[in-house]
Amino acid sequence: MIYFTADMHFGHRGIITMQNRTFDSVEEMDRVLLQNYNAVVHKDDNVYILGDICHHMKIEQADELIKKLNGRKYLIKGNHDKNYDPRLFADIQDFMTVSVNGQYCALMHYPMLSWPKKNSGSIQLHGHIHARMDYNEENRAEGIRRYDVGVDANNFFPVSAKQIIDFFGRQVETDDTDII
Repeated sequence: MIYFTADMHFGHRGIITMQNRTFDSVEEMDRVLLQNYNAVVHKDDNVYILGDICHHMKIEQADELIKKLNGRKYLIKGNHDKNYDPRLFADIQDFMTVSVNGQYCALMHYPMLSWPKKNSGSIQLHGHIHARMDYNEENRAEGIRRYDVGVDANNFFPVSAKQIIDFFGRQVETDDTDII
């Protein structure tokens, strides 16, 4: 399986109040996020982490926590990501594209107004803005194929490629170029 997530902010006390997360402490948040992640992502799964894994955490602590996350991890760097041990990831990029069962996706930590193959049915996946699910629903209603994969928009769980494709409904690419 293929999963996407973003904005876990392990170790970041302030994110609880800033984003009105339902946790009593950073320890509880970190424990629940790790449990939720590993309940969904298994050893042989691929997971694309679209930034901000940890914040206000020493690099050694961050690396130890990342080792506990299941799956083959791909990091699309966010504004709070440090120089994690690169051996913990299959790849580390600022921007990446993937095709999942014929569905082209553009991955970046930040939401974009335009992305490769936008006019051909591609989906832009991002984090950063700590949206709620209503943001994704509003995008869909307006015909915008952009989805916040962050934990705040997805009940503190990673989201599968299948969930995202089903959310928007399959759209077949018409050609390989965007019309500008």
